[in-house]
Amino acid sequence: MNKSRIAAAGAVVVALVGTVLFLRDKPTAGPAQPAATASMPAYVGSAACAGCHEAEYAAWHDSQHAQAMQEATPTTVLADFGDSQFSKAGVASRFFRDGEAFRVHTDGPGGALQDFTVRYTFGLYPLQQYLVEFPRGRLQSLTIAWDSRAAIAGGQRWFHLYPDQDVRAGNPLHWTGIDQNWNYQCADCHSTNLRKNYDAAKDSFDTTWSEIDVACEACHGPGEAHVAWAKQGGGGSGDGLTARLDERRGVSWLVDPATGSASRSAPRGTSTEIEVCARCHSRRGQFSDVHAAGQPLHDAYRPALIEPGLYWPDGQMRDEVYNYGSFLASKMASKGVTCSDCHDPHSQALRAPGNGVCVQCHLAQKFDAPTHHHHATGSDGARCASCHMPATTYMVVDPRHDHSFRLPRPDRSVSLGVPNACGQCHAAKGAQWASDAVRSWYPQPKPGFQDFAETFAAADGGDGRARPSLIALAEDPAQPGLVRASALWRLAQDPRPDMLPAVSKGLNSPDPNVKVAAIDALAGADPSLLLAQLPRLLGDPIRLVRISAARALAGPAESQLDAAQSAAFTAALSEYVDAQNFNADRPEAHGNLGLLHALRGDPATAEAEYRAALAIDPTFVGGWVNLADLLRATGREGEATAALREGLKASPGNPALRHALGLSLVRSGDTAAALEEFEAAATAAPDNARYAYVYAIALYSAGKVDPALAVLDATLKRQPTNHDVLLALSSISLEAGRREDALQYIAKLVEAYPNDPQATQLLQSMR
Repeated sequence: MNKSRIAAAGAVVVALVGTVLFLRDKPTAGPAQPAATASMPAYVGSAACAGCHEAEYAAWHDSQHAQAMQEATPTTVLADFGDSQFSKAGVASRFFRDGEAFRVHTDGPGGALQDFTVRYTFGLYPLQQYLVEFPRGRLQSLTIAWDSRAAIAGGQRWFHLYPDQDVRAGNPLHWTGIDQNWNYQCADCHSTNLRKNYDAAKDSFDTTWSEIDVACEACHGPGEAHVAWAKQGGGGSGDGLTARLDERRGVSWLVDPATGSASRSAPRGTSTEIEVCARCHSRRGQFSDVHAAGQPLHDAYRPALIEPGLYWPDGQMRDEVYNYGSFLASKMASKGVTCSDCHDPHSQALRAPGNGVCVQCHLAQKFDAPTHHHHATGSDGARCASCHMPATTYMVVDPRHDHSFRLPRPDRSVSLGVPNACGQCHAAKGAQWASDAVRSWYPQPKPGFQDFAETFAAADGGDGRARPSLIALAEDPAQPGLVRASALWRLAQDPRPDMLPAVSKGLNSPDPNVKVAAIDALAGADPSLLLAQLPRLLGDPIRLVRISAARALAGPAESQLDAAQSAAFTAALSEYVDAQNFNADRPEAHGNLGLLHALRGDPATAEAEYRAALAIDPTFVGGWVNLADLLRATGREGEATAALREGLKASPGNPALRHALGLSLVRSGDTAAALEEFEAAATAAPDNARYAYVYAIALYSAGKVDPALAVLDATLKRQPTNHDVLLALSSISLEAGRREDALQYIAKLVEAYPNDPQATQLLQSMR
């Protein structure tokens, strides 16, 4: 299990899915099955499926899904518990047997060495992790894992999942910390019909499942009605399935001899199968577990967008994002491909070995040939996946293929600094060499499907000239929905009137990712604009849309809703609060509630929520910053300063906290101390133009003109078209009597932001 956090409108949860491959004898018994809801049939267990679906059951039984989680037994535990040892950061951990129990002697919550019992195994290949049971229903995942690969491949050893980080006790990433908590981080994707059941009043979990592993009903939904239908002879109009995974039924792929590639015989009209897989094979936030396979994904989950840190700007996976997002941004998805076109859904094996899975739809004589791939037949370079699905290794030993099915673009490595497939084998020769080689093979190369790369890269670098292209992407119905949503997210980082037509179109999109991104782009807008656009979405059939609209309307706008709108708002906002309470074990959920109560004019409850968040995790930086802002707003500046200093004790040197502390000190009149904090923040986060801008303004206010200009100039070299930096450079230069310098900066500002009236007016006045 690897640590991840993702903010979601409604909740914050990350599914972490290990790769597993092992055999077992029979399903393992687990906690009692949660009761069926009034609107959902009961789960009956995979054994009930075996009689009618013998082949499918057999394929699943030997699959990765069937081994996602197991009781720790001599059959299931792969690691060396024969008094073996592993040391990291001065902590020597020992793994041993105590009768039938598997034990580990390692550092506990307070850092002291203790003995712990392994209760469950988690995953099998290429690594296996181990879960330890703690009081109040918590299961924690050891961050020392077993490399289950063959010894000749470097396996059969203990290793640490964070080899380059100091994750001692007290760090959320420590194995006893909140970011290694199974109930939150992992459970939903490794068992069937998982119910987290967190009790905030008792700070305890009563987590249950109907089957310990990823069984039939995890993908097909609860089987009670289907079994009843089968027992009645299979008659009638329905078969009782919650998830009808039939997008491929009656469909064939027809190869065009001219292009060598295939097209579906009929367009894919639904995405049920993809969404069923996405529940776990995606980077997403979860805000409900009253959800079954086949129900809309966005009723319980919010997928991550193509954002910096998670993805490269061309959509290649960067952090541990799994497959869903990169696949949605692919040409394959746009042509109607589903997961089971390539993977057998029961065994999870490829439909054919090697390149065989690709030549199902791409003529072998055209594509599986040296004239296409320009590598020796049978070599790694001749494998389709090597060039079109390059792998990134996560969790130290687990390589995972990018599912964006892209053309190799080493030229973008040169221009944008993104990785490329060629570099995985030819890193020493450099990206320019690879770019020249590709150009020699293909003098007129195709650009590839991910044509948003340059726009996203420019926008992420603070280049204002990317804005028209961002708007065009957001408005383009031919773009994948995830790309349009990601463009809207970028526009929302700098909200301006020019984006309103794109936002309006997004609100009318059938794609929930686009619709929610458009709602979020309006959050904080003038109440009249919110009231004109959002009330109709309070009754949207998709829960994530409803709660996002309610959250955006909360505050001044809600008092202006009419009676019908107000009733819909109350219902949707209640769903939003329920979404936060579902994740009350996490600081982010309390932070969200704090922001909500602050917006609605209830500072006392907001403060209580912020403090609840920080009690769960003192390193939650956003909690300290928001608490300090609330204290400031209620006239308690001294307490705000003290809170930020306390936050820095938990997260020493954090630039966000130091920047916020500087602002608080300015308001308190201690400008000298504030200047030190601004400098520290800007130094610690040199790519954060806002920190540099504020530091420069503080220097200028202190009469240090040349140092202020130097800070701004250095920032401009990193972000040559940053609006605030250019504006500050022009203003300070003009006031300092450096008219020619000011004129140059203003001209750059107008060039980058031709529709900015402030920039145009400045230039006209100068001239």
